[in-house]
Amino acid sequence: MAKEREMGMPREMGMSREMSSLNGGGGHLYMQTNEVKNVIVHYHRSSNGTLTEVERVATGGAGSGTFKPISGQESAPNSFEGAGSVILSPDRRFLFATNGGDNSVSSFAVGDHGKLTLIDTKPTGNAIDGKSGTAKSLAYSPSKDMLYVVHSFGPDHIRIMSVSGNGKLTPRMERYTCNTPDKPHRVPTQAVLSPDEKFLLIGTTFDVPIAISGTYPDGSPILWVPGTDGKPRSVASNAPDPDGIVIHRVNADGTLSEGSFQDGGGGSPFYIAFLHNRPNTFVIAYAVGDGVALGRIDEDGRIGVSKIVPIDTKRGKIAELCWLSVSPDDRFLYATVFGYSNISSFHIDGLEIRVAQDPACPEVEGDGTFRGLCGDVSSGPSDSWVSPDGEFLYQIYGNASKLVGYATKPDGSLEEVTSVAIPYNSPEGLAGF
Repeated sequence: MAKEREMGMPREMGMSREMSSLNGGGGHLYMQTNEVKNVIVHYHRSSNGTLTEVERVATGGAGSGTFKPISGQESAPNSFEGAGSVILSPDRRFLFATNGGDNSVSSFAVGDHGKLTLIDTKPTGNAIDGKSGTAKSLAYSPSKDMLYVVHSFGPDHIRIMSVSGNGKLTPRMERYTCNTPDKPHRVPTQAVLSPDEKFLLIGTTFDVPIAISGTYPDGSPILWVPGTDGKPRSVASNAPDPDGIVIHRVNADGTLSEGSFQDGGGGSPFYIAFLHNRPNTFVIAYAVGDGVALGRIDEDGRIGVSKIVPIDTKRGKIAELCWLSVSPDDRFLYATVFGYSNISSFHIDGLEIRVAQDPACPEVEGDGTFRGLCGDVSSGPSDSWVSPDGEFLYQIYGNASKLVGYATKPDGSLEEVTSVAIPYNSPEGLAGF
């Protein structure tokens, strides 16, 4: 323990490592393959962070496969262009997952040894338009027994479902949009409930999806389109209009109030992660802003956002820093950089965020077929998840067909400890305990 304190490791984290060792450690991790016949892959996590596949359980729904609806690409990583497609209820009784291909949601019972039993699969209520649906992000309110489902394409971006005591799902008629009168094609990315369950916050990435803006002859996306005034404007949300985060008050019956469009602080406020020990404080990841920022929400649902702390973009902008994992003690932030095929880490100290390691791990190479918005060849990392003791971080690299586990280090760096093969390009979502 003395050695751990010398290295700057909190006493509590040292104790958690010791208890983990005494108790045999380990836990469980879940990921959806998002294949056309969608399944949840259940892994056992050993005390040293390695993963062993336990089972594959069908969701009863269809994934989008390798197809990426928002860009129209036949095969690309991060098909959902979003986050939070696999979540656990806080009491760990239920696991919920979206089925992006057919716009449905599945619920599972979590049993002994983390094993899953399918309970229900129900449509969200949004019709399929084209080759695939776009249901992707979930947020669950245990106090309201309500599930909120975000879709990439609107106008009905958010649908809700009630959840019974035994995990059965009942789709409801209510629907909510992230569009504005002059932005009828917005692409939200993720829904997250404030810790007090009073507000639902929605991150966004595009005001016009690439499937509509199109691509140039070389296949690169068109990122500037004519605005209503005829002048070029970015397809990225919140750039320049300060309306990239949509906030709904949660009513007593679990329905939502009309959305409030607020300034997300930078281009494409993709991901929102609340801190564990400061319930009014959250971190935003910017897909186009190339960094992270701290935000706070008040009792009226109004937010304020600090200045963006950028990563090094010498490899080229746009880096597409999208997914976040916050350590249990709120000291470290791990940010997935989609375009660069790696992870950057940050220190969180009160109201300050600063870069810890950029990058925090070596680049994971894909098969060379996919390029990010910056033009770099990328392995398309997407969802990440940090273990409850903060010792390990897990990261999907879809174009590399790998799920990689890292040991977290006191300086913010990451050391690979495990890697398992996953389906090519399609996998989405990580949740565990």
